[in-house]
Amino acid sequence: MKKLLLFTLMITLLTPFALLANGEGETTQSVNLTYANWEEGVAWTHFIAAVLEDEYGYEVNLTAADVAPGISAVANGDQDFFMEGWLPTLHGVYVDGTDIVKIKKIYDNGITGLIIPKYMADDGVTKLSDLAKPDVAKKLDYKITGIDAGAGMMIQTEEQLIPAYGLDDAGIRLLASSGPAMMAALDGAIENEEYIVGMGWQPHSMFGLYDLVILEQDGKEIFAPNDIYILGRNGVEEDLPEVTEFMKNVYWTNETIGPLMVHLQESNLDTLEAARQWKDENTEIWSDWVN
Repeated sequence: MKKLLLFTLMITLLTPFALLANGEGETTQSVNLTYANWEEGVAWTHFIAAVLEDEYGYEVNLTAADVAPGISAVANGDQDFFMEGWLPTLHGVYVDGTDIVKIKKIYDNGITGLIIPKYMADDGVTKLSDLAKPDVAKKLDYKITGIDAGAGMMIQTEEQLIPAYGLDDAGIRLLASSGPAMMAALDGAIENEEYIVGMGWQPHSMFGLYDLVILEQDGKEIFAPNDIYILGRNGVEEDLPEVTEFMKNVYWTNETIGPLMVHLQESNLDTLEAARQWKDENTEIWSDWVN
């Protein structure tokens, strides 16, 4: 009986080590990425998720969120990374005063502004102040088509741009929607050559899909170029050193992110699998990012 008990105890103690030696029982480390539902961020977030899963073996959890709660979740430590922080102005209000870490600048000089189809510019609408003209405001149905309510562009437009150019006095209001909903509205208006004002930013495929003009700011400079960062929670560099080291190598240009966005639009696969397919077919873009 004593020999049997001793044998059982030895098996109990040794089994976990045997499983680990055979690669069984190992716990896959997870990474939590949150992103805004904007075309460029959707594209590079799913691409990065595919790299982390395929090349490093991580389990990646993806969460779409509006900007404010997304960045807040990282600041509170509930998410590891927010994948598209526009700084210093657009998202500074959410980052300032927190211990969020700027992991890496992944895109230089992101451009933002209010956009119109070129046929409106051909009609003489070229400046933000032109929107307050009675005939223009009427053709716009007194509205600016926006994106998600918490976006920095929405806040700047509502609080600064509209009063600065007298658009409130002209009866123009800002309507919140989402990036995809705004694109759908833009598509429908352009098809019928109707007047529309939307939110524009680059990187985005909208400038390749349509002939668009960014309205001039008349020297007020409410919208200024911002760099785009991956933001991390406090302590993430220590907890996920391999992941953060990889992310510090990531960098996008219009020439690299553009084809990925187009591929995701045209693919019949779900977003992650489409990003994985593009990753496998374009290793020259990212192979140097992997340590």
